[in-house]
Amino acid sequence: MSDNRPIGVFDSGIGGITVLKALRARMPHENLVYLGDMARLPYGTKSAETVTAYSLQTTKHLLTHDVKMIVIACNTASSVALAPLQKALAPLPVIGVIEPGADAAVKATKTGHIAVIATEATVRVGAYVRAIHARAPDAHVLQEPCALFVTLAEEGWLSGDVVEAAAHRYLDPLFNRKNAPDTLVLGCTHFPALAKTIRKVAGRGVRLVDSAETTARAVEDALDIQGLATKRKTRGKTKFLATDSAERFARVGGIFFGEVIRPKDVEIVDLQFG
Repeated sequence: MSDNRPIGVFDSGIGGITVLKALRARMPHENLVYLGDMARLPYGTKSAETVTAYSLQTTKHLLTHDVKMIVIACNTASSVALAPLQKALAPLPVIGVIEPGADAAVKATKTGHIAVIATEATVRVGAYVRAIHARAPDAHVLQEPCALFVTLAEEGWLSGDVVEAAAHRYLDPLFNRKNAPDTLVLGCTHFPALAKTIRKVAGRGVRLVDSAETTARAVEDALDIQGLATKRKTRGKTKFLATDSAERFARVGGIFFGEVIRPKDVEIVDLQFG
């Protein structure tokens, strides 16, 4: 059987398009629907209760598109809303970015010293620390909230002196030390867009774990296991939804996606009123 229903993907804004890009590259025949909650970003500075409420509203709208799976392309939402969403939407599969990222980090490290850069909310709840220690109890995990990286990525500032200065501010305390981490988890879906600068500042010997790539692999495996993968051979369609700022979504989102997104192709939706 072939299940041609789309995969629903959501984020607080544009950063989750790095996950969308990875999904498109890994599963070119699947239909995808992406919803960016531009009107209420960032999620990373909000309470767990607020993020969970926003996530439930977002997924409720995605359900109107007859999705076969929900992908939480947001580390903050994954860290606090994954379990509530899985409970509310069962038996619909819901996949976040934390678990795949933690699994990849444990497999990548040679020394057991791992650093995680993320939003304030993801660091505060310790989602990656718990997930990594569940797999490797003796791992030594350092965390650093990097809120400015989100702003830079959302503005399309992906390289240059300002981005490099911010990277030094965040990363130097992590890597200019004894027993420095050999693995760095990009614990926010915005951060892969800044990977070139992050790699330069962290050092060439540091392994970067891209939550977008690891999540795409987890989604592909889940589709195969549950018999939800499409069998068609034509390229899948990608639909873009946003709660505000179609022009900005298209401009910056196109940089993240690696393809032109036209403002007219971004549908503005109101989550409060369906």
